[in-house]
Formats: sequence, structure tokens, C-alpha cells
Amino acid sequence: QVQLVESGGGLVQAGGSLRLSCAASRSISSINAMGWYRQAPGKQRELVATITSGSSTNYADSVKGRFGISRDNAKNTVYLQMNSLKPEDTAVYYCNAKYIVSQYWGQGTQVTVSS
Repeated sequence: QVQLVESGGGLVQAGGSLRLSCAASRSISSINAMGWYRQAPGKQRELVATITSGSSTNYADSVKGRFGISRDNAKNTVYLQMNSLKPEDTAVYYCNAKYIVSQYWGQGTQVTVSS
């Protein structure tokens, strides 16, 4: 089982930026896909962005053009660069590691965007 630890959340004003990090306890090169999800109060957890071991990426329409997901295999870390933040981006952001038949989650990090 892989352990995932998110960091980098915080409070920012609308239009600001944050960079989230997800540190994995084992090599991410062997993981099919890493991703970021978020969950706002009263809403279901939703996909934000994913990146495969081959570095292909996918984004939710709501963040496309504003967020960027990247991977550093040497550091076993996945990042989420968030720019032009909006109040509706406020949520707990979770890191996800997906294998063929299983997946694992981090503890989450809070992102709050003030208007």
C-alpha cells in the first residue's frame, strides 16, 4: 500500500495561486495514474486532474487553463499548480494513486479562496 501526504493548501484571495504537493511513499513510476480530487461542503468528491505514468493529463472543464498537474518521479511527488483561483475552488483537495484494481487516498489539504 502506498501512503500519500498532501501539503500546500491555505487561504488565498480570488485571483491568487497555490501549489499543492503530494508525496508518495513509493515510486510513482509504477502507478498507473496519479490524480487530484476535491470535495466542497455538501458536494460529492470530484476529479480535478490526473496524470498517467506516461505523463498524459486530463482536467475537469472547470479548471482547464487555470490548473496544471505535473510529476517528479525522482522525488516521488505529484504537484497541482493552481492559478487564477476562484471562490468556487474552495474545497478539501485529495491526492489519489490508482492501480489496475485498487486505489489509495491521501488525508487531504484545505484550500480556501476568499472573494
